[in-house]
Amino acid sequence: MRFATIVSSLVPLALSATMTLAGPTPLDVFSPPITFPTAGTVLVSKTETTITWDASGAPVNISNKALLMLRKGDITAPFIIAEGFDLRSGSLDIVVPNVLADSDYEFVLFGDSGNFSPTFTIQSDVPA
Repeated sequence: MRFATIVSSLVPLALSATMTLAGPTPLDVFSPPITFPTAGTVLVSKTETTITWDASGAPVNISNKALLMLRKGDITAPFIIAEGFDLRSGSLDIVVPNVLADSDYEFVLFGDSGNFSPTFTIQSDVPA
């Protein structure tokens, strides 16, 4: 009887160890391409625009909330445009930031991985 009690208490422990050794369930990775702005687009600071990306084929569960950042040249951080939105939505309305007027901007869309828009221009009353 004592042996049966010991065995029955060890079975859940063994199953737990087996599940732990198998590791966590892998997460889906979804990196949708940005469809707007396109290469050569000219955006005007302080105006509204809609950033779009191809959300077709998005997994039902995405591991992270999304983050949209502005990149100028080789510098991405810390210019956060928006965060915490659903990557499956396929679009986001924003106000174009009032930054230096220049032609080397990109948006970076982070969810499970980051992807970059084509390079575009921002016209601004802030001279380069």
